[in-house]
Parts: sequence; C-alpha cells; structure tokens
Amino acid sequence: MDINLEFTTEVETKTNELYKRIQNSIPKIEWPTLAPYIYEINQLKKDKGVTILAHNYQSPEIYYGVADIVGDSLGLAIEGEKVKTDKILMCGVHFMAETAKIMSPEKKVVLPNFSAGCSLAESITAEDVRKLKKDNPGIPVVTYVNTSADVKAETDICCTSANAVKIIESLKVKKVIFLPDVYLAKYVATKTNVEIISWNGKCEVHEQFTDSEIFELRKKYPSLKVISHPECPPDVIKASDFTGSTGSMIDYVKKTDAKDIFLVTECSMSDNIQIENPDINFVKPCNLCPHMKKITLKNILQSIKEEKNFIEIDDKIVSKARGAIEKMIVVGR
Repeated sequence: MDINLEFTTEVETKTNELYKRIQNSIPKIEWPTLAPYIYEINQLKKDKGVTILAHNYQSPEIYYGVADIVGDSLGLAIEGEKVKTDKILMCGVHFMAETAKIMSPEKKVVLPNFSAGCSLAESITAEDVRKLKKDNPGIPVVTYVNTSADVKAETDICCTSANAVKIIESLKVKKVIFLPDVYLAKYVATKTNVEIISWNGKCEVHEQFTDSEIFELRKKYPSLKVISHPECPPDVIKASDFTGSTGSMIDYVKKTDAKDIFLVTECSMSDNIQIENPDINFVKPCNLCPHMKKITLKNILQSIKEEKNFIEIDDKIVSKARGAIEKMIVVGR
C-alpha cells in the first residue's frame, strides 16, 4: 500500500506547536514530509482505538509526535497493560512487542515492521537456555528482559539493567546463570559476590563505544560528564562518571548541573532528552540502532490503516514468560 500525504494548511496549523518543540532535532526542510504522517496517525489512532508505545531510542518525530506512552521496554509493557484500548502499537523492536503481548495477552499488539530485531535478543535461543540448565543443574536462570518470549519462558526470573543486582541477590544462592548480555554480566559481577555464569551476547550499538573515544572527548570538553549504559564494554564503564539504565540516565540528566554531557547509548535518546533539557550540550558521537530505525511514521500509519502485523505467541509460552516477569516485578520493587 503506497501512502502519499500532503502538507496542507490544516496539517501545518495542527502540527506547528509540536514542531516548535522539536525543531532543534529535525531540520525545517524535512517537516513538510513528516508532519502529514504525524497528523494522520494521531487522527486515525483515535478512530481505530490504538495506543502507541515508543521506546526511548525512537526518533523525535515518533517519540514526541505520535507516541501516547514513552519509556524503556519493560515500562512500556507494564503501562500497556493499563491502557483501555484493545490495540497497542509498539514503536520498538520485536522482543519489546512480545513483552507487551506477554503482559497484555488479551490485547492485539502491533509491531509495524517484523524485521526490527535485536542483536542481543537474537544471540540466544530457548534451546541454548535448556542446554545451559542441563549443564548446570540446579542453578537458577536470571534473564535480561531484552530477550525473546521463548527465552523468557525458560527463565526462573527476569531482570532489567536497573534491578539486576537486586534480583540476583534476592535468590540467596552462590551462583546464577545470567543471560544474555556478557557486558551487563561483567558489570553486575562487580556489584555482587554471587558467581555469574554468563552468555556471550552483545548489543551491536553499545559494543561500538570505546574508552579512547571518551578520553578524546574529555580533551575537547574538560567538564564533560559521561553517562553510560551497562550494556557497554567494561573499559567504557570504567571511563564513565555514571553507569545506569535508561531511566537512571534520564534521572541523572535532570539532576545534574553539568553543561556538557555524553550519553553512551543509542543516539536518538540524546535527541529526545535534549528536547527536555535545551540548556545542556549533548555531545553525540552517534551510534544509531538500525533495528529501531526500521520503525517509521509510514509503516506505523500503514499498520494502523491495514490492521496488520499482530504479535502471536503460544499461550503456554505467554504463561511461563509472564511468570518470570511477574516474579521480577514483585522482587524488584
């Protein structure tokens, strides 16, 4: 279905205030192309009863333009469970849409582009987890939420980057299997005495950053505050001023008096936070997630119009995976 929309006077008027807010992130020459989609999506989602969820890594025209709820993957899934509409559209990657479906199995969950994957989630399968459990009998499995539904279903309890240490220590054991991010596992190992059996999964965005990049930036910006995500390599974390989840990174920015900040994470998150914090200079050696960028205004609109791309998960998988997530929510509060 080919969609071509016009930048009419009505569209310009209705989207003018939004553009004023995000104009420093989107060139004026691009707005006549984007605005008609934003206008049409916001009209149609009401008519069709769709709530749009957008991850922190989505670009500003989606994050600010059409999303009803924004946040990290687990937060979106939890909030999606509360919405009154019977349809949810996930502006994120495949495992995020699956997590939303797990938390809201009675709702129709849409992912605009099924090829929006994740190198970390795709680094491990349910069969891999079963083999790890067979090789390490009796050792509990703690799995990062950035995984498929099948992998979550093989898990004792899930975790986020924010609560991983708390979750692991709540098990009161000497050893855990921690999946799938090897860098997050290394970071967690520095915060607990529990022995970690890890997997060699990596985020293709975060693994690109280096400590030498940070050192060079500090020469240019002597007062620079470097805030990294724990999916980054250990040398990057060591060279940072603060390391934490996406939510913790946002909170740090809100509270800091720093004028120059480098967020060591996906580039669009810097764009989105800068809109809320215009007085801070965000240094951006950009690493974009190619999978996140497969979600566009055009395929969002197309998915709503055609009512397609619904996430389907076997009921048994949903039940087991939800159990692992719910345990985390109780323990991780």
